[in-house]
This record gives sequence, structure tokens and C-alpha cells, in this order.
Amino acid sequence: MQAHSKIAKVGLAMTLAATLGVAAAPVTASAQPNGVIGCSAPGKKQEGGAIIGAILGGLIGNKVAKNERGAGTVIGAAAGAAAGSAIGCQVQKKDSLNEGSYVSNGYRIANYVQPASFQKAGGRFIATSTVNLRSGPSTSTGKVGKLTRGETFIAMAYAKRGEWVLVSRNGVGVGYVNGAYVRPTGYQQASW
Repeated sequence: MQAHSKIAKVGLAMTLAATLGVAAAPVTASAQPNGVIGCSAPGKKQEGGAIIGAILGGLIGNKVAKNERGAGTVIGAAAGAAAGSAIGCQVQKKDSLNEGSYVSNGYRIANYVQPASFQKAGGRFIATSTVNLRSGPSTSTGKVGKLTRGETFIAMAYAKRGEWVLVSRNGVGVGYVNGAYVRPTGYQQASW
């Protein structure tokens, strides 16, 4: 029984070391959302959530798996890291929207998004393919995220004579998407 306990402790230590190593990896500006360390918003809450989740998950897994504590520890730590990471990323996104925004022409815009001359828009749109969100209404501006095919969003405004759509999340403009890759929801293309 004592050897089994040592194996469980070694498994927990290895899992925590791996989790800490993953959490310490740098996050680039082009990181995609929903990875263990690839949150689309800046901050360290995702990494912290992954670490805390791994520790708690490992401890719970160790206690729940009576006969296979080592495996329970590893599985619990992995599940806890994933859950903590997801929660931390959501907190980072909310904090990022609330902290870093300004008002341009009456629209609240994230501080990394360029102002433009806007025309009023509104309503729910859907992405017709996976497409990049840009910091300005041009393909020469930086990527700040993406919309996946089928993802819906609120169109805050149009820019460049309707060629670009300012995407809103929680009332804040978070980036521009080329209008050729989105359409209003409920819109049906006529077949000829």
C-alpha cells in the first residue's frame, strides 16, 4: 500500500510539473482562443486557473480513484487544468473588455481596435466561413481574433462603406470582419 501511495505522489508531482511548464509557456498575440494557454485576451488568469485546477483536480482524482490513485491523480489534474483554464480565459476576456476600451463616434471600442468612420448597423450576424477579426477595416491591419464558420455575433457598425463590420461582444467593438464573410442571421440566399 505504501508503494502505491508513492506512485500516486510521483504522478501528482509529474502532472503538476507538466502543468506548470505548460502554463509558463509564452502566449503570442496570434494565439487562438480555447487552448490551455491560448486565450485570445491578454492576462495571466487563464494560466493561474489551469494551475489551481490541476492541483485541485489532482487531489480530487487521487481521493476518488481508490485502487488506481496514480491514474486518478493524472486524469483529475488534466481535467482540472482544462476546466480552470477555460474559466480563467473567460475572466480574462471580460476583464479585457471592461478595462481597455474607449468611445469613438458614440461606439465603445476595445483599445486595440482602430477607430473608423462608422455607419449604424445592428442585429445578429453569422460568419459564413472561418475569418479573421482585424484591428482595423483592412487586411493590412493586425489579426486580433477570429470568427468560426457558423458563429453568430452582434454587428455594432459598418465601416468603409459597408465593406467591413465592427463585431460587438458585450457592447464593445472587438474587431472588424470583412463583410463578404458574414451575413445577417435569417438571411437566405436566393437560388437562381
